[in-house]
Amino acid sequence: MRHLLLGAAAVAAALTLTACGTTEPTADDAGKKSDPVTLTDASGKKVELDAPAKKVVGTEWHEVELLVSLGVDPVGVADVEGYRTWDTAVPLKNKPRDIGTRGEPSMDTVAALKPDLVIASTDLPPKAVKQLRRIAPVLEVQSADASDPIGHMKENLDLVAEATGTMKRAEKLEKDFDAHLADGRKALADAGMAGARYAFADGYVNANQVSVRPFTSGSLTGAVNEKLGLKNDWKVKGDKAYGLGSTDVEGLTKLDDDVHFAYIGNDGDKSSTPFTGALADDSVWKSLPFVKKGNVHRLPDGIWMFGGPESMNQYIDAVVEALAE
Repeated sequence: MRHLLLGAAAVAAALTLTACGTTEPTADDAGKKSDPVTLTDASGKKVELDAPAKKVVGTEWHEVELLVSLGVDPVGVADVEGYRTWDTAVPLKNKPRDIGTRGEPSMDTVAALKPDLVIASTDLPPKAVKQLRRIAPVLEVQSADASDPIGHMKENLDLVAEATGTMKRAEKLEKDFDAHLADGRKALADAGMAGARYAFADGYVNANQVSVRPFTSGSLTGAVNEKLGLKNDWKVKGDKAYGLGSTDVEGLTKLDDDVHFAYIGNDGDKSSTPFTGALADDSVWKSLPFVKKGNVHRLPDGIWMFGGPESMNQYIDAVVEALAE
């Protein structure tokens, strides 16, 4: 979920004693001279670094995953516990300081870490970004773009890699992801699932009301689904950034009878599991043809739907396991 989860800011005076972050050089980068780096971020601003960044703070989980995938252990992360709950594909290897929530990082906490670079999502309020720029160089990253979700994910990976001097690692991650897609597509085709109708969603309960969030073709997972040879069965439109729609249990009646419906929840957040909770005894839910046929698949917890190549590899494996039974 992209809920802005609450997190307590750590006491600034204690930070410098325990926080640590490193960039693990690849074989291609090891021993090379650290030249200055000049980048243009998603906001159009020029970002200049004396050398590839090593002490990096991440304000959003998408960017944090990219950093760790590239071998960079961030010194500060927004909502550390939330990241550990929702992103299991790329676990944190160090013990970064929790800088607060993803929507409202603690400036004192970030300043105490003395980072070389702060990587911030364009979802962060401009006022917060302005404050962060007074502390350290800030590289703004647009977390999603529904016009080309996969291409945008790779562009973000390349941008973060340039900032941290890990381009060779980024190239390998992208090649591995492309191979994963090809293998997944073949596995589904071999199982007779090529062209199968598929609808992926998450959901949550608020004030006893169930909301369902469709991942349309413009979402990152929606784009992955189509690359796997599946047909996205959602009729609703998604937003321009994340490709996410909105519906309720009545809206599920518009899905085709033969659709395979997949969803994700998290037992660590009970509000995120309505399909096995609030809807379990719902008459509309139980009457849906795909529910009656048993074509409902809960994917494993901890797959971050807004992550990078390694989260998408994890998602591909889960889809293949669910559909190619």
